[in-house]
Amino acid sequence: MRCRKRTLLVLAPCLLLSLWLLFRTSMSGLGLPPSLPTVRCTASANASAWFSARYDAAVGPLLTGPAHELSPDVVHWWLNLQGSPSIIPLQAIMQKLFAVLPAPNRSVWDPSHCRTCAVVGNSGRLKGSRHGPQIDAHHWVLRMNRAKTAGFEVDVGVRTTHHFMYPESATNLWPGVHLVLVPFKPLDLKWVTSAFSTGELTHTYTRVKQFIKADRNKVLILSPAFLKYIHEKWTEHHGRYPSTGFTALLFALHACQQVSTAGSTTHCSASWAPAGACHHCSTHGEVVFLVAMEDFLCCSVWHPLGFCCLWLHLPFHAGALSCTGCST
Repeated sequence: MRCRKRTLLVLAPCLLLSLWLLFRTSMSGLGLPPSLPTVRCTASANASAWFSARYDAAVGPLLTGPAHELSPDVVHWWLNLQGSPSIIPLQAIMQKLFAVLPAPNRSVWDPSHCRTCAVVGNSGRLKGSRHGPQIDAHHWVLRMNRAKTAGFEVDVGVRTTHHFMYPESATNLWPGVHLVLVPFKPLDLKWVTSAFSTGELTHTYTRVKQFIKADRNKVLILSPAFLKYIHEKWTEHHGRYPSTGFTALLFALHACQQVSTAGSTTHCSASWAPAGACHHCSTHGEVVFLVAMEDFLCCSVWHPLGFCCLWLHLPFHAGALSCTGCST
């Protein structure tokens, strides 16, 4: 009898912990945060000229439907990214795409909503950080490529609301999570159409998933015009195209009032980061970017806590972006 009671005393806490983790995981699919940080949704009149010269709220991040038109210069730039044929029936591809997947409503990214967003990279630097609860406390949690949370919940959180990927990095998603496709070529549009229907496309330049498990009503397709805007305005033509992580960050800047980043593997020496663009932390744990560059995520590499916050429209220091540790 004593042995049985002792066993129950040991098993009961384990059962409660398991139920709690199961509950948190289910909340991940529903997009419900455990607690939300306070957001100041007031735009500052003194936004930096450096930021204002790059940020264009009129550039829509998403393909909006079968009638979505891309300008000739966008099409030309996009087709040259990965050597796509110069003559391709883009309208027919998009017609077929939106016959399989529903067109998005503006509400799925409407920047007029007051929301906080965390853009979480896949860096091993997050191991041991215990940032999980802080990450989960945002309205949106954006992850990318083959990001994993299982087994690392304390450090990276359990929630995912938006998962950015391209065919070659695709992974199955929980119900309720937005699959955000970053199309680097027209074939990527064909792939997502196929992956939710016939499964006929199994190769691009490498083998890709024939089918994908994800909520078809939550699929969002980034516009090539948005990628070109990032490449020209933000990366200033460094590299051929922006990284998935930086693309996710710019998406967040267009949809959220407070944006946090954590877990970037990108270093300032990356090909798209101009030499001398990044300075390491000051004695106050602050990271400052002195010139226009792609990777704001550098701050999460250099910051001693591996975490930084960006507030849209807050004044810059001497025309440079300042990233400091989050305090929500």
